[in-house]
Amino acid sequence: MSSNIDELVFLHQVAAPCHLAILAESIGMKTRIVRQASELEQEKKINSFYMIAQKGAALDNKGIPLLVSRLVNHVPVALYQVERGSLDQESALLLGVRGLLYADQRMDLMLTGLRKMVANELWYDRPLISRIFRRLVQKLDANNDMPADTIAMLQMLTNRERTIIQLVSSGARNKEIAHRLCISEHTVKAHLSSVFRKTQSRNRVELLRWAQTYQAHFEFQS
Repeated sequence: MSSNIDELVFLHQVAAPCHLAILAESIGMKTRIVRQASELEQEKKINSFYMIAQKGAALDNKGIPLLVSRLVNHVPVALYQVERGSLDQESALLLGVRGLLYADQRMDLMLTGLRKMVANELWYDRPLISRIFRRLVQKLDANNDMPADTIAMLQMLTNRERTIIQLVSSGARNKEIAHRLCISEHTVKAHLSSVFRKTQSRNRVELLRWAQTYQAHFEFQS
């Protein structure tokens, strides 16, 4: 195991044994199995790598466990017991998930993936990584073609504001946006005011023109 990782923590919320943890322990990796997300209180002095089982977890609309978005900015996270076709790999990679181990994979491949991820490598299909890399390069090229103030404007937008711009572009009104995002109409108006200010738009029509102008760059960032 990498010297930077002290232990593997498996969030395993089903009754069956966690075979991957047993296998990891058999080759000398220090492991800990927890059954509930509330038990994932990380000790600051311990460098842990978190393995989250897709099976048994509450998932978002991309098939990613809801807990992941709360963890990835603080600790390394990977997913295991993933059912093929049930998860958007690209979304997981862009979110910051280190890799995916599928439920139908051979144990030796799982172990190889585990070793790679703990050693700070990504464990995804090569075509996916190549596709993301090409898009990153295209994004950099697009940045080079835009004025610095436009790039700064795009970078100022929060993820929530980008989502609201996309919803406005699709024709959604404030009430519908509030319902889709589970926020109040007052909060929607506050976000829109911020969006109008950052994009230098006076109204929805100007915002739509702005969004169409920077659509390719904007959709990738959202």
